[in-house]
Amino acid sequence: MSKKTRHEPHEEHADESWLLPYADLLTLLLALFIVMYAMSATDNKKFEEMSEAFNTALSTGNGVLNFSSALPSDKNLDKGKKNSEENVVNNADKQKQKSQLAKQEQEDLEKLKKQLDQYISNNGLTTLLNTKLNQSQLTITISDNALFASGSAVVKQESRQLAGAISNMLQQFPTYNVVVSGHTDNMPISNSEYASNWDLSSDRALHFMKILLQNAKLDPVKFTSTAYGEFHPIASNATDAGRAKNRRVEVSIIRKYTDESQQTSDKTK
Repeated sequence: MSKKTRHEPHEEHADESWLLPYADLLTLLLALFIVMYAMSATDNKKFEEMSEAFNTALSTGNGVLNFSSALPSDKNLDKGKKNSEENVVNNADKQKQKSQLAKQEQEDLEKLKKQLDQYISNNGLTTLLNTKLNQSQLTITISDNALFASGSAVVKQESRQLAGAISNMLQQFPTYNVVVSGHTDNMPISNSEYASNWDLSSDRALHFMKILLQNAKLDPVKFTSTAYGEFHPIASNATDAGRAKNRRVEVSIIRKYTDESQQTSDKTK
């Protein structure tokens, strides 16, 4: 009878595979607490620096990645702040300069209007000429009776003195753009020289502008002639008086500095 093999007694070991995920969990928790502590201990100044970095990036076009470190250096922050301050100063200087130029322009146009009004009064032309200054221009309105024979664009010989006087006043302010526009009433033209009121108004504006430019001190580059025909009336065409007001030549000295918030229509139609 064979003997059975005898085994030495030994202890049963429990399964220890759970220790690995448990260790990983503890490691993650430790890392989390370290991060939370670091966040709670971060200097407020660092947050301000980060905020300024983003502001600089947005305002100057420099990306956050343009900085050599996660947070910009004090030198970069100072440069961005300095550029921002310089922009504010430059904008303020430009606005101040524009305001001064606009003020000077207002004084120029008021002076010119006063001279024109004095000339009109001295020469008894109040029924034939008038001036108007608004937010876009100074306009001299001249009745067609003061310049032309009926249906004609030839400036009367006696009216050339008026054109010369206006020209002499304009030469004091040579930097302004000037628009000479012709207008008629709505009565159809009835002669062989002009096919329409538009043609007549165009020739009248051009001929009067040429006389103004006989003054060699005026720059032709600053002058433009245009025709409106019957399509920009300032009075009713139903009466003789209204039609007489609509037949006119306008000389407009255009502002260079206008206040858009207050700008009105160039002319009352």
